[in-house]
Formats: sequence, C-alpha cells, structure tokens
Amino acid sequence: QVFSQHCPFLMGPIECLTDVVTPDTDIQVTLSIFEVASAAGIPCEVDPALVTVLRGARTEGSSPEEDYKVSCLLLVFVAVSLPLMAADPSSFYNPELDGYNNNLHCLAKAVVQVSAALFTLHNKNIETHLKEFLLVS
Repeated sequence: QVFSQHCPFLMGPIECLTDVVTPDTDIQVTLSIFEVASAAGIPCEVDPALVTVLRGARTEGSSPEEDYKVSCLLLVFVAVSLPLMAADPSSFYNPELDGYNNNLHCLAKAVVQVSAALFTLHNKNIETHLKEFLLVS
C-alpha cells in the first residue's frame, strides 16, 4: 500500500500485467509476471516461489506423468482425510487463538495454494482439479 502511494508509476504497470494474465497465457510468462507481482506485494493466484520449490523437488527418474498422478493422489488423500481431521478432538474453535487449535482453519488456503502450484507445474487446469477435489471430499 505504501509502495503504491509513493511509486504509482511503478505499481501501475505491474498491476496491469497481472490483469492481462489468463489461463491461456504461457506458463513461463505467467510465472514471471506473478514473480514480479509477488515481489511488489500484489497477491497472485499462483505462488511462483512455491512452483519453483516444487519443480526442484521432483524425484529423479520419474516421468512427468508419474509426478502428475502423485499430485492427483495427494489431493485425493487430503479429501479422504477431511472427515478424520474434522472429527479430531483438537478441531474446535479457540477464541483466544482466533482459530482452531490444530490450525485446521489454514487447510483451505493450503489446499488451494499447493494444488495451484502443482497443477501449474504440470500445465493442467487448476479449476477442474479443484472441482474434482470437492467432488471427492
């Protein structure tokens, strides 16, 4: 916010770039724009730092198809685990913490961010996979 007030000539073009990004935009271009935007403090749909970390964490010898299947299975695992996490005794709201004792309130944001990074890495449609996640859960 301070940066926008003091340097609007710099923030304006960055914000315009983020508005131009569509799902059809090349993945490298999208990640470059999001990297600049996140460095400027603008929230992005996909965290470029997380994509870079996940790209570096690939196992050697595994094919891209295998990595994609593992990404899908991770979402299935989380979806199947939701009822167990909800039934956990520490899954209750604590007003002192303004959240849940086991940080369950962070799960939705984590699922969205990790799945966006994973499926951006595999160049797949994020929205479709999140809809499938909701169906499974």
